[in-house]
Amino acid sequence: MGWMSFAVGTYRRVPRVLIAVFILVLLFYGFGVQVVSSQGLFIRSHYISGNLPFEPKDPEWAKATPVILPLSGQVITRPTLPDPTIKSLTVRSLHNGKELAFLLEWQDPTKNDRLTPGTFRDGAALAFPLGDAPAFFCMGQLDHYLNIWHWKADWQTDIERRKAKEAERKAGGEGEVRRFEVIPRRASSVEDLLGGGFSTLTTKRGQGAVQGNAIWEQGRWKVVFKRPIETRDPDNDAIFGPGRIQTMAFAVWNGENKERNGQKAIAPWLQLIIDPVTS
Repeated sequence: MGWMSFAVGTYRRVPRVLIAVFILVLLFYGFGVQVVSSQGLFIRSHYISGNLPFEPKDPEWAKATPVILPLSGQVITRPTLPDPTIKSLTVRSLHNGKELAFLLEWQDPTKNDRLTPGTFRDGAALAFPLGDAPAFFCMGQLDHYLNIWHWKADWQTDIERRKAKEAERKAGGEGEVRRFEVIPRRASSVEDLLGGGFSTLTTKRGQGAVQGNAIWEQGRWKVVFKRPIETRDPDNDAIFGPGRIQTMAFAVWNGENKERNGQKAIAPWLQLIIDPVTS
């Protein structure tokens, strides 16, 4: 009789669970948030007229529906990360027919924007297959390459420090003592890469087509990626266009957890649906 009473009790609890889940889903949709699994998921790039936002806190981002992606650990190749510290990623996308932009957000209580011996940086990446043939979402494979956009927190800091130094130089008088400081020149805080399998990452020529901008505050990163839709190098650049469906994947690194290279949180292939341009 014990198993019968257990079954009856479980049966009685099921409607309550379903009601609770239904209410939760309604609440999320009421706030305009899509809650999805990493299977059969799509991200919509909303069309807007005018310039795309480049500041992470620009109110224009409210025009894009946020999608929350669950992240899992990379366990396919060494070094692996079975249990990532970053569990989810919020993604938005906008385009204006000429440029395409993404806003990525995730919780991270520590800001790691330096790369020194023994310390590691925070980062995020988007990956797009080149061509219509499927590719392995972790770094691609031979003859099935990926275009990877890798935002790096230390590169973002380099750009901001150089801007601050230039503003300080312009504001200072001739009597100011100049401090010598080597700050790398960066065309962007995003490195534009090609991947054709593990340990094959190659930096593309002509960096700067993909621009990045980020802010960290109150334990949360907000990172913007932006690129022109048209490209002069269709063989090595992700192909976008109004009305097009593209495949993409995501990765996030937490430097405080010493995550680097293959030690990352990932979301495998998803569909990016780019709105047609409306009059």
